[in-house]
Amino acid sequence: MGTIGRLWRHAFARPARLLFPADSLQRIAGLIRASESRHRGEICFAVESDMPLGAIWRGLSPRDRALQAFSNLRVWNTAANNGVLIYLQLADRRIEIVADRGFDGMVSAEQWRGICQLMEERLAAVEAEAAVAEGIEAITGVLETHFPQRPGEVDEDELPDEPVILR
Repeated sequence: MGTIGRLWRHAFARPARLLFPADSLQRIAGLIRASESRHRGEICFAVESDMPLGAIWRGLSPRDRALQAFSNLRVWNTAANNGVLIYLQLADRRIEIVADRGFDGMVSAEQWRGICQLMEERLAAVEAEAAVAEGIEAITGVLETHFPQRPGEVDEDELPDEPVILR
């Protein structure tokens, strides 16, 4: 679909709060908290209904927007550089995972993309909360492998667990 079609989708995107009401956001925050008790990584979930129309006109991709969110939400600001952002862009029906540099050489772009595709399949079936839950669980496995809890060490919660609705 061209730029005009994409502009149309974004102009009339469903608000994120319809797919993620307050109780759903609370459950997702609980899943993130539970996940982070199993490893030393940090997970952040952000959802955006639509992007600014000017950004679409300029050709900004969901990946570009996810990178902006990663920066703005300061997911990069962890001591071990092990923050992971799950970014869900509803109008384009895209999920992007942005992982901090602590994952370089450990987790490939294809592995992250595989998790995104699992989530996108659930999202296509209009199972938004289940899609996020599945993504968090898959990312938890990655974090347990590469940033396991250390016996006797207290892991500080460096990022908020509450999901963020952008815009």
